[in-house]
Amino acid sequence: MAAGGGGVADPLSPAGVPCAFSPLNQAYFALASADGQLRVWETANNRLHQEYVPSAHLSGTCTCLAWAPARLQAKESPQRKKRKSEAIETSNQIDLLALGTAVGSILLYSTVKGELHSKLISGGHDNKVNCIQWHQDNGCLYSCSDDKHIVEWNTQTCKVKCKWKGDNSSVSSLCISPDGKMLLSAGRTIKLWVLETKEIYRHFTGHATPVSSLIFTTIRPPNESQPFDGITGLYFLSGAVHDRLLNVWQVRSENKEKNAVMSFTVTDEPVYIDLTLSENKEEPVKLAVVCRDGQVHLFEHILNGYCKKPLTSNCTIQIATPGKGKKSTPKPIPILAAGFCSDKMSLLLVYGNWFQPIIERVALNSKEPHVCLVRDISNCWAPKVETAITKVRTPVMNSEAKVLVPGLPGHHAAIKPAPPQTEEVESKRRLGENEISIEERLGALDIDTKKEKDDLPQTNSFPVLLTQGLESNDFEMLNKVLQTRNLNLIKRTVLRMPLHAVIPLLQELTKRLQGHPNSAVLMVQWLKCVLTVHASYLSTLPDLVPQLGTLYQLMESRVKTFQKLSHLHGKLILLITQVTASEKTKAMTCPAQKAKLVYEEESSEEESDDEIAEKDSDDNWDEDEEEKESEKDEDVDEENEEEEEDAEEKDEENGEEDRDVASEKELNGDSDLDPENESEEE
Repeated sequence: MAAGGGGVADPLSPAGVPCAFSPLNQAYFALASADGQLRVWETANNRLHQEYVPSAHLSGTCTCLAWAPARLQAKESPQRKKRKSEAIETSNQIDLLALGTAVGSILLYSTVKGELHSKLISGGHDNKVNCIQWHQDNGCLYSCSDDKHIVEWNTQTCKVKCKWKGDNSSVSSLCISPDGKMLLSAGRTIKLWVLETKEIYRHFTGHATPVSSLIFTTIRPPNESQPFDGITGLYFLSGAVHDRLLNVWQVRSENKEKNAVMSFTVTDEPVYIDLTLSENKEEPVKLAVVCRDGQVHLFEHILNGYCKKPLTSNCTIQIATPGKGKKSTPKPIPILAAGFCSDKMSLLLVYGNWFQPIIERVALNSKEPHVCLVRDISNCWAPKVETAITKVRTPVMNSEAKVLVPGLPGHHAAIKPAPPQTEEVESKRRLGENEISIEERLGALDIDTKKEKDDLPQTNSFPVLLTQGLESNDFEMLNKVLQTRNLNLIKRTVLRMPLHAVIPLLQELTKRLQGHPNSAVLMVQWLKCVLTVHASYLSTLPDLVPQLGTLYQLMESRVKTFQKLSHLHGKLILLITQVTASEKTKAMTCPAQKAKLVYEEESSEEESDDEIAEKDSDDNWDEDEEEKESEKDEDVDEENEEEEEDAEEKDEENGEEDRDVASEKELNGDSDLDPENESEEE
């Protein structure tokens, strides 16, 4: 099954060239090259069988191709014998090859006649044809296009039988079910249609990018206990542009399960897929996937329900040159296509270049995880430019001829003073000797080619570089601009860029976000700035939704895991803060071990420890005062009783005032007064 084709301008077009093996024992290999020519090769002896150049091969290049199935022979009815013309017509249909073009037409080429059989144009597509599928029984042809429609063709009358809208965006791939009653179509979502009523039977979520390949992997459901309706329980495979995962889906009877049941992981985008159908549940499916990087990945797996982890390949096949000598290093040879032979134990590999491919049969007996085949393709024919220059003639030049200096007409360019050679040149010209050579003339003009090259007007203006890079699709120029990390420079560039370059810039950013996840940080800065600055212009575009659909799907798929990550981030922060808090409490010293404030007076040296202990206790303060007052009262002379009474009244009043002052000082932290000093003062 071919998964390649498409124009070069579209960044999301499938990679590779349209190619396919013929259904009859893979006797032929059809290859539509980039220049619009169709070449049919014999797989047995690697010989060019036929070559066909369509009349409009330059304007409408071939985007997809499909061989008519081998079972397209009409069954002979018992009532009447088949006419000779009918027999020839049905036998010729076996060798028909359908070609889809970039302008929407479909060509039917007959390999038996070696010429164009018919052309399907009227009422069909008005945009690029993305995929063609033959019906295995009734000879109908199904095609899908960028115009969002699916067309059912009658190949006998070359007219449209039915046409219906397949998706809101372009329909990129088709596949017919094994019983011929259902049709799979895919843009970014995958739909299963009932062919009789053209109604949707099931929906599948699809990929973030356009689906480039669809193929059924089973013809019988694994559970044979239930009656088989022709579709329920079958598995099919899908691969997408810029996607390194091949998803496997199961058609279930209920409409709850929409996600893929398993997936195969590859090293690059798949460009060609071939497989062996499993007829019973014990037989594994064998899968050969050719990637854009030129490798073949082989998978072998029994389809038995859901598998969470993506499956890796059992074997990887690469081809390289021998690299003879010390200087020459082995170089990889890209593999264009791979198909299983009828014995399912060998593989047909097509490698080399599209102009002169090499077809080789390789046995699959090895169980090594990685196989590298060394092939020398230097002997193969390759176009070479032969040197046709055999003799150099100097032009005859008249002595009166005037040599124009570089510069605009009427203006004299600044020329350095002539070197001493010019005198010899002039003398030769005057004496009529041999004609001077071009080299001498250039020397007379003193044109320094290296300096001229260096003095070419160069610009470091990022808006100009960005616009030129987008128009010429110059990878290095775009890298110079898009890999800057200066946010102010990014904003100034986006502000000054022309409006017609906004959509190409968004498409380039989308392409880089898909192909290189590591550069997403830089690309998101550009994307944010473009959407912020040019929001008013983007809102005026009528076809903005289909143009930015890929970007939206990509952002949605990237952000899908963000919520789970934020939940996990929050839980981890809680755990880390708890751990650090507990460690801090363990490491802290007890606050009672060291006093915050220590106040000492000069008289504290004369006091004993007992007095200091009594002084520090607030409860014994008033009792000490009363005892000292009673001692003082006993020492008073009995003769001065009246004076003693007056003194007692005064002492009591002063004691009360002192207690009030002491209590205030206690509150203010100045309660370290000495009770003895206080009584002496009294």
